[in-house]
Amino acid sequence: MALTRRQKEVLDFLIHFINRNGYSPSFEEMAKGLRLSSLATVHKHLQVLERKGFIQRRYNQSRSVEVIAVPGSVPFEKSRVRLRPTRSSAGGPHPAHASSDSGLPQSFVHLEFPLLGRIAAGQPVEAIPQPESFSLGDFTSGKGRIYVLCVKGDSMVEDHICDGDYILVESAETAQNGEIVVALVGGSDATLKRFFLEGREQVRLQPANAQMDPIILPAADVRIQGRVIGVLRKY
Repeated sequence: MALTRRQKEVLDFLIHFINRNGYSPSFEEMAKGLRLSSLATVHKHLQVLERKGFIQRRYNQSRSVEVIAVPGSVPFEKSRVRLRPTRSSAGGPHPAHASSDSGLPQSFVHLEFPLLGRIAAGQPVEAIPQPESFSLGDFTSGKGRIYVLCVKGDSMVEDHICDGDYILVESAETAQNGEIVVALVGGSDATLKRFFLEGREQVRLQPANAQMDPIILPAADVRIQGRVIGVLRKY
């Protein structure tokens, strides 16, 4: 369901507060932070957000608000959050199946998490003296239209892109040699590969898997759909 401007402000406040503090705000903190006139107004906004499926609450418990969806997406805990592009004959995802969800929700982009330290395998955590945060916006700052695809198959495993990973893709029609791209082949099949232009009339789509051969095609048969700018993995 769509949100009004004010409802989105309330939801964004919840997201930022929870990510910053690790717990949900009290009614008093929401009223102060949002400059709302009364606690009853806070309660009303939360009721609407819950009814629309963006939050859930445990009644008779303080600080029990949980954000379960952001505008433009489905609830986080539902399996439908996974984009399900079909597997093309070239072994990759088809971007057309992500078209309705291709704009990465703005509030999702600005989700922030506390950055507590830096770690090298086998070594103690290096503490960060000043509080810092990590934002998904770091991936998308200065980029154009961004969309998300779920990877199917193992053609890019040697580039650490595995089956089931989510890739952040910047919509683009061109690419530099060596960039990982979503490419449309023959006008119908999409694949995820490294792009190489060989001469002026031939393209090599290179998998990152020693057991797979590259796809070599006339340049006229390949259309770039986007460049990969990040990878997300859920354990």
